[in-house]
Parts: sequence; structure tokens; C-alpha cells
Amino acid sequence: MNISSGRLLLYRPSEDSLLGRMLSLQDNPCRGQLYRECIGDLITLCEEHGFSGNLWHCYLAYYLVYHENAYSRSCEIRGKAGEGITKAALSDFAELMKLFAWDFETMDRENESGFAELIRNYQTSGGNRKTFNRRIRDRIMELAVALAGCESPEAFGQQVSQFYGDFGVGKFGLHKAFRIFEDAGGNVSIRPITNIAHVQLEDLVGYETAKQKLIENTEAFVAGRSANNCLLYGDAGTGKSSSIKGILNRYYDRGLRIIEVYKHQFRNLNDVIAQIKNRNYRFILYMDDLSFEEFETEYKYLKAVIEGGLEKKPDNILIYATSNRRHLIRENYSDKEEVRVDMHTSDTVQEKLSLVYRFGVTIYFGSPDKKEFQEIVRVLAQRNQIRMPMDQLLLEANQWELHHGGLSGRTAQQFIDYLRGTRCIE
Repeated sequence: MNISSGRLLLYRPSEDSLLGRMLSLQDNPCRGQLYRECIGDLITLCEEHGFSGNLWHCYLAYYLVYHENAYSRSCEIRGKAGEGITKAALSDFAELMKLFAWDFETMDRENESGFAELIRNYQTSGGNRKTFNRRIRDRIMELAVALAGCESPEAFGQQVSQFYGDFGVGKFGLHKAFRIFEDAGGNVSIRPITNIAHVQLEDLVGYETAKQKLIENTEAFVAGRSANNCLLYGDAGTGKSSSIKGILNRYYDRGLRIIEVYKHQFRNLNDVIAQIKNRNYRFILYMDDLSFEEFETEYKYLKAVIEGGLEKKPDNILIYATSNRRHLIRENYSDKEEVRVDMHTSDTVQEKLSLVYRFGVTIYFGSPDKKEFQEIVRVLAQRNQIRMPMDQLLLEANQWELHHGGLSGRTAQQFIDYLRGTRCIE
């Protein structure tokens, strides 16, 4: 094959990666055993991600779109790499083209195996997959076919850079949503969420003014204009969290990503921001059901990150939060009474209110009245092909809400789910 990892400048694989082990085959005394192990890992990876066709080509395309380096990060989300780094990448692409031409028939003969045909024309079983976005999976398979047919490093590079420009690179390019993970040593990492709800803003019935306000702020953010941190507050089950999921799905292809953050992770926010501030994506730090009791002080970490620390918050990061509480922090009557439990009671109140004041946009989601609730039920029933007399539908919906959480969009959806699971489906 006449290629080794040492000849790659930017796309060097680690020794323990599948590509690194494949490249070490020619120098390994246990070559036959290692070859079989590599083929097994190749099949496992492709099954997990749903790849079909030429597995080796799919893997190489997958390797390229996940490899973060100076070139790929320069190209991500409609960027453009400089002349020097492009020349280095072209050198790598010339070497990588040789990998696409790997002669598995020769490898089979040398290792007394018969994997060449299996690798060349593989059909996935369609089991559980880690890649949740089928559009991205299909695009990687298309990229594999295109790269295999390239006749020059320039053509190869054009295909790769086009992918980076359209989708990005690495975990941030191929996934929409993420969560924070801290290991036993205190190291903070950002990991993909591989199974999220495909909620669209149009799925949320009503709240048009509230949704439009959220859309306008997010539109400005992804367009690179000034935008504000956003607090969605109001009654339970009114669509606050669903609206943010809908925003993610609407603007994902324009570079929007969401990182879910829990209260106990606020102390890690500076580490998280350090990992994402120089990327060509727009990140929303998403805090669901945010509220604090009097004894909880994590909100002070959040205040410093939003506004107040010495370092300016990067322009590619916003904070979106949902809460049932308008002021986020629990207030007592004693906070406003003239009883001087604290020598400076007004200062105590201002300390608690200062967090919500740092959200430039606040959007209210209130419980629907009876008429609005019935309209939500009617629309959801129509969308789910539920056929029953309207009078009966609304009567049963009214009875359902009395025993299942009251008037809210969530209660309406739960009622429709009940009907879908029991009857009235056409």
C-alpha cells in the first residue's frame, strides 16, 4: 500500500484507532490475527452507524468528517482554509487516495481469509445505530462514493471541504445536541446526545407571539447579529422546552448547536466555554426548568458567566433557560417586609433579582383557557388522524384535563396519546 501514518501531516491517526492498526499491519508479526480483529471492528462500526456498500470507503469518509485538525476546522460551516494549510491538506489527500485503493484481495490471500467481497458490498442489518441523523449518514455514504472516484488530490479536497462547509466537522458537525460530562479526575468534556426529539416549532399549537419573539432572537444570533440571552417562563406544560427543541431543529443546518447544562454543572461553565468559543458554530447553553431554593448558591456561577466576569462572553454563545418561576430564585415575604432579618433587606432582594435581569429577552408562556385548550385538542387530533365526533372528543378532553394536570398543551398531548394508544385511529 506504500503508506504509513508518519506520512500524514494533518490527518494522522492514533496508534490504537482502527485506521492506525490497519496501517500497522505490514509491520506486525501477528498480522493475520490483527487483520481479522480490524475487519471485525470495521463491521461493528459500520453496523452501529448504518453504513452499507463499500465498508472501507464508508469508514474512511467517516474518519475524514470526524477528524478535527487545522484544515477541517478552518473549513467548517462555510469557512475557507488558507493557502498554506490547504497545501498541507492536499499532501494528505494524495496519501489518503491510496487508502481508498487498498487491495483487499491481496490482503485476503496473504492472511488466508475471505473478507474482500464482504467489505466491498456490505448490507447493514438495520439494528441499533449511534448515528441518529439519517441525512448525515446518507451524506457520509455519498461522500465515500465520491471520494473513491476522485482522480486528483484537488478533486478529493474539493469534496472534503464541501462537506465541512455544509455540515461542519467532528462531533459538533455531526450532532445537534450535547451534554456535559465530568470524569473522576475533574476533566470536563462535551458529549453528543444521540437520540433527541424531532420537535418542530409548528408542532406547538398557539403561542404565536411567544414563538415569534424566540425566532427573532435566534435568527439574529445565527446570522451573527446582536442577540440576547433568553428566559422562557410560565406555567408547566405550556411548551417552553418544546419551543427550544423546535428552534434547534429549525436552525441546526445553519450551525446552531445546543449544550444541556444542569445546575450542579454551573461551576464547569468556564471549562465548557473554553472548548467552544473558537468554533464556527453558534452554541446555546440550555438550562431546563431552572430555579433555585434559598440555600442554593449555584446561580452565582451563572451570573458571573452571563455578565460580570472579567472575560467577555464569546459572541457565538447564548444562554436559553426555561423556568416556572419568573424570578428564578425562591422569594419569601420576609424579603420584602420591613422586618430587618438582614440589615440591608433591599440589597438581599436585588441580589436575588439580579440573575433574571441578565436575561435580555423574557418570554411568557401561560396556561391556555378552556377555549384555547379545546383548539389545541382539535388540532392535535386532526394531525394524528383521530376520527370521532367533535362533541365527544371535546367532552372527553375536558374530563381528561380535570384528572390529569389541568389546562395545558402537555395535558392535551397526553390525552391525544391516550386516544392513539386505545382507539379512534384511522
